[in-house]
Amino acid sequence: MTSLPQPTLSLSAGEARRIALRAQGFLGAPDRRGGVRGVLRHLGAVQLDTISVLARSHELIPYARLGAVGRDTVEQAYWSDRHAFEYWSHAACILPIEEWPHFAFRRRARRARGHRWHVLRDKDRSTRAVLDRLRADGPLTSTELGGAKNGGEWFEWSDTKIAVEWLLDTGEVVCSERRGWKRVYDLPERAVPGALLHDDLDDRECLRRLVTLAGRSLGVGTRADLADYHRLKGEQVDAVIADSGLVPVAVEGWAKQAWADPAALATAPRGRHRTTLLSPFDSLVWDRPRTERIFGFTHRLEAYVPKPKRIHGYFAMPLLAGGRLQGRVDPAREGRTLVARQLSLQTPGAAPAMAEALWEAARWVGCEEVRVERAQSPQEAEAVRAELTARRP
Repeated sequence: MTSLPQPTLSLSAGEARRIALRAQGFLGAPDRRGGVRGVLRHLGAVQLDTISVLARSHELIPYARLGAVGRDTVEQAYWSDRHAFEYWSHAACILPIEEWPHFAFRRRARRARGHRWHVLRDKDRSTRAVLDRLRADGPLTSTELGGAKNGGEWFEWSDTKIAVEWLLDTGEVVCSERRGWKRVYDLPERAVPGALLHDDLDDRECLRRLVTLAGRSLGVGTRADLADYHRLKGEQVDAVIADSGLVPVAVEGWAKQAWADPAALATAPRGRHRTTLLSPFDSLVWDRPRTERIFGFTHRLEAYVPKPKRIHGYFAMPLLAGGRLQGRVDPAREGRTLVARQLSLQTPGAAPAMAEALWEAARWVGCEEVRVERAQSPQEAEAVRAELTARRP
């Protein structure tokens, strides 16, 4: 790691937390004019995941910031008018289309490696067949291209699937939308506006842009935070941080130096705090060490933990209220009832916020009742049930 400039500005822990909340769209009036597309541009990346409880995670992201935006509206906003594409950022993410040129460094790296997980027996023949189909028939899913599986184990992709995913990695095809949760592949010249369809930027310029974007989206973050946002390496951050425009700062209680977005430092973060349930894949909390450092809140996704070993539940969603993480709930739907299968509160005073968030989520997904099944203690269950009754629409 190269030597770092000494910070000339210090932030309290509370200031850093509020800056992070505003940067992520949870403090102050939401940008309703920008809508879902504004949320995507502001965050720079929205993670995709297969799990769907209340809704899929990419739907929960704008909901958490804007409120009960229609789910069809969310999908239309992401996938129409060549506004976005799917590629590898923090994970598989929806990305604003204007960032296509800035992922050229990653496409080049994949191309240089020669393969991802699978090696094709005849790469030229398989990739040519995929490209020919897309040219002739337009955007297609892997099933429409000829099938994703080869008839063996679930992870054994067909040559067609391997070929189209390799072309996606290298930018020779683009994921232009999801249809029935399946990627829809298209040719770049049809999916990417002409002015953006190039890999002209060198690696340094790509990395500088992504580090700057990460700083803007986080508000303030350490080297590790900045690297994690788009899954860069620490040394890649080091190479461009001096040219990123980010300001070195010291944050109370943070062991590592941090950098802040200068725009975030220009005005003190003020406004109404959002009360909502968060997807575990929300960019406010997807970096677990950062979440613990800023909020003093330890959270782990337990969907892949054996059921007897789960502590908080399959898809426990953190409760954000008053600018703090005040609890969590593992939700489910049973007909027109939203069920809190398991919940816990950081403090007994969080019961009103939990009830508010549960009712809002219930209305959003078309539920008319909310039921608490289990809580960390009988007292917590009783407190939340009383608040649910008092706040019943």
